[in-house]
Amino acid sequence: MPKKEVPIKQLQDFLPPGTYEPVLEYLRHYKVHLTVARERKSLLGDYRHRTNGTNHRISVNGNLNSYSFLITLLHELAHLLTFERYGNKVLAHGKEWKAVFSSVLKQFLEHKIFPADIESELMLSLHNPAASTCAEDGLLRVLRKYDAGASHLRLVEEIPMDGLFKTSDGRVFQKKEKLRKRFKGVEIGTKKVYLFSPVYEVELLNAE
Repeated sequence: MPKKEVPIKQLQDFLPPGTYEPVLEYLRHYKVHLTVARERKSLLGDYRHRTNGTNHRISVNGNLNSYSFLITLLHELAHLLTFERYGNKVLAHGKEWKAVFSSVLKQFLEHKIFPADIESELMLSLHNPAASTCAEDGLLRVLRKYDAGASHLRLVEEIPMDGLFKTSDGRVFQKKEKLRKRFKGVEIGTKKVYLFSPVYEVELLNAE
């Protein structure tokens, strides 16, 4: 996946005001090799622990708004801190990682860096962070409001019942009823049924 090295001063362009110095302190202390990646559909960030002869490596998608970028970066830094403390002896998103991430997140929340709506959602997840970066539905809904420019994409929950939508891989689905937390989607070409998160981004198609 194409990535690019970002001069350390340019990192300010990706972060909310007032967060550059504390982030930089982490990166320098743990000698993190940070890269900014082009958009990746399957993940927002990635962490690779240090080995003999290599530094810790973190990558974050560069198309994220500044708040999403920071939260993703803190998520990956929590993996680094967990590795430093426990090595590979604990689950990737187990209780140890959750405790570390909550501690790091609390540090930034105390400085009132986030807008009130984002702060409110982060406070709700503080004691049990999600395994996937920015995975909580409420947080994702709020973070989308801070994306630059108007997006042609819609959330699955915004698609009308029986409406058609297209996913990023070009497949077309018809939206059906909600089953517990996910919506059914019937693929037009194969009639197979898939389940979609309500906050999954898709393209709304006009009915013929």
